[in-house]
Amino acid sequence: MNPETQDRRFVDNCRRLGLSMIAKDYRALVEKANAENVGFYDFLAHVLELEANDREQRSIAYRIRTAKLPQPLKLLADFDFAFQPRLSKKLIMDLASLAFLQAHESILFIGDCGTGKSHLARSLAVIACQKGHRVFYTTCAALISDLNLGVYEKTLAKRLRQYTRPELLVIDEMGHDRLELEVTKEAHLLFKVIDERYNKNASLIFTTNVEEHDWADYLGDPISTRAILDRIFHHSIKVEIRGPSYREYESRKLQEKYHPLATPAESLTP
Repeated sequence: MNPETQDRRFVDNCRRLGLSMIAKDYRALVEKANAENVGFYDFLAHVLELEANDREQRSIAYRIRTAKLPQPLKLLADFDFAFQPRLSKKLIMDLASLAFLQAHESILFIGDCGTGKSHLARSLAVIACQKGHRVFYTTCAALISDLNLGVYEKTLAKRLRQYTRPELLVIDEMGHDRLELEVTKEAHLLFKVIDERYNKNASLIFTTNVEEHDWADYLGDPISTRAILDRIFHHSIKVEIRGPSYREYESRKLQEKYHPLATPAESLTP
């Protein structure tokens, strides 16, 4: 068998077995092994470890992609705990262990605007993807709009499944998008998602800047709202974040960069 045919057959066999990294890099790996006089066993062990690591990274990338997490990704390592000193770093790191998923518990991030609720929720979702869990991310406005469309198109059952099947569902920013006020009167649609996940003991991460006592007024349906609150709070770890807005902090730093002699009030004046 000539070398060209042998190489083609080797690559074809790698692809049939799903060994894409070996198919792509085998020449460099062989040359490196020859140069370092690596034994057969060590060579095979090294190549298989590289392939396994590559496959794991591709699986993580796929889970993050199908989770519909916004880009760029928010990572826990990038969260500035010093900026929110009243937030317990230990609590967040405990949540990052994902023990709440194993215990079929949920997380409710509630508090002031711009304090990092969404950052933390999305960071935990990334960690869950990295640990092999199926995750789906949506904003509250997008979820309700999607389900409303399902009612009109008679595809509600199909649309509900994308929110009820994942091991972890992130519903972000309730109260953030004012356009959602046009559709939140359909609170019973949000209830359908919350109720089915509650009955399945499926975990949820929910973020909102709407205080608990204002939910009924915000959602416009006191009966559905009470049922939603009851289910969300029953198995949820409540994390309140009270403090300054990180966006305002960054804006102030930007103004100070270009107006170093201005007072904080002056630097924000057009």
